[in-house]
Amino acid sequence: MSITAGFLVFLTLTVLLLVAVILTGFKAKRKVHLRLVAITIVSLATAIYYAEQLGTLYDLEASGRIYPIHLWIAKAATVSYVLPLVTGFLTLKNPAMRRRHRWCAFLVVTLTLAAAVTGAAMVWMSDPLPI
Repeated sequence: MSITAGFLVFLTLTVLLLVAVILTGFKAKRKVHLRLVAITIVSLATAIYYAEQLGTLYDLEASGRIYPIHLWIAKAATVSYVLPLVTGFLTLKNPAMRRRHRWCAFLVVTLTLAAAVTGAAMVWMSDPLPI
């Protein structure tokens, strides 16, 4: 699989898995929800791997200001995955944490989508490196 195809496949898979995680969370299907969370983390890690590889094909700094903005958002998105993990485990013990867990989950989804959009813009505005 090419670097570009691998990135697109795993980014799309991660977003679709996030949707499934949200739906199973709303329906309180804990076993499926927890399994999907684990699969989503693996998919995200693979998408990040391919994104790093994709960065070797482009002069990303040529994209201008979007480059540092994307990096900041992408790092924030990655770190933010800890929040729903922690609040999710706390919710298992204390159902009153559900609202906080939901807020954290939506933060992760928002940051992930923002990273995807800024990353696409960054690549689009970058120059391909000579091979």
